[in-house]
Amino acid sequence: MRQVIADLPASRIREVANAGLGRSDVLAFWFGESDEITPMGVRDAAVTSIEAGETFYAHNLGLPVLREALSGYISALHRPVGVERIAVTSSGVSALMLAQQALVDPGDEVVVVVPVWPNLTAQPAIMGARVRRVSLRAEAGAWRLDLDELLAAVTPATRVLVLNAPNNPTGWTLTRAEQQVILDHCRRTGTWIVSDEVYERLYYPDAVPRPGQVVCAPSFLDLADPEDRLVVVHSFSKSFLMTGWRLGNLVAPAALIEQLGKLIEFNTSCTPVFVQRAGLAALADAPVSVPALQARLRVCRDTLVAALQTLPRVEVATPPGAMYAFLRIDGERDALSLARRLVTDHGLGLAPGTAFGDEAEGWLRWCFASRQPQRLLQGVDRLARALAL
Repeated sequence: MRQVIADLPASRIREVANAGLGRSDVLAFWFGESDEITPMGVRDAAVTSIEAGETFYAHNLGLPVLREALSGYISALHRPVGVERIAVTSSGVSALMLAQQALVDPGDEVVVVVPVWPNLTAQPAIMGARVRRVSLRAEAGAWRLDLDELLAAVTPATRVLVLNAPNNPTGWTLTRAEQQVILDHCRRTGTWIVSDEVYERLYYPDAVPRPGQVVCAPSFLDLADPEDRLVVVHSFSKSFLMTGWRLGNLVAPAALIEQLGKLIEFNTSCTPVFVQRAGLAALADAPVSVPALQARLRVCRDTLVAALQTLPRVEVATPPGAMYAFLRIDGERDALSLARRLVTDHGLGLAPGTAFGDEAEGWLRWCFASRQPQRLLQGVDRLARALAL
């Protein structure tokens, strides 16, 4: 066993969830997924594919028809992205790991903006990199990036910069101006950017979108040239309600895509055809399904945050992106202990902030992606009772 593997921390979200799994009385908001099931048309596409016998190996880089569809979908949101720059992967996390495998040698420096989903710091560590953390700062419950601090951290010695925006767990989102500054800086230093943009469609501008308006968070793909040292990762999990399907994709320079095909062969060989057919159905329905999901999640977000802000001792801001409220309670310094107590004693399942890094000690993540906003209010009632004790 390599020591770096042995040293990886166990999931603190799982640690909390294990205390509540199997209990029918628990309101679970700990995992990063909606409680809505995958739409019927997407499920039907997979069933049709299986019944047609599409159960064999497929192209390493994905079905040509799916890559073409992704090219159209991504190009409609950003600058044109050709098929030659797209790889289909067996999940967004697989795409992120493939990027690290392709770019990082043992001893390389990788800068990661934190707090963040722990896989993004674990992956370069697994590859033997030296991981340098640059933390967001909380101001009145909202998290902000100190751009000068980040630029000072990224030097010609930095092989890769890893960013996740919209961010899990904070909801922080980069502005287009910040992305331009970061891109220009990394061009000068020769640093690769790996941008985890799986929440790009879960974005809530201040003005409620007009009917038919396409809503998407700022992306490096809006600014970058095809040969820039940039890898952007997407997933079908969040925007298309397909968490269990394990389907993602990445955009990179064409020369890197050719090499990633080899890595896919040595990792998963390919993504199952029936899963890719489901992805095609999801993309076809995206003009209708994604805006509807965005509208539902905006209602959930606003319902939860407004209710939390009425509670004494609770500090929380309205997140501009993703699907989480990130909160802290005055006087509570141990997030893991608090999360355990909430689930054990009050049947409320939240994720401890320290699951995303020590920088988030004292914070809790609440996933608001729920079919029923009333369920969120029931959770707030349980939190209120816990705070009253």
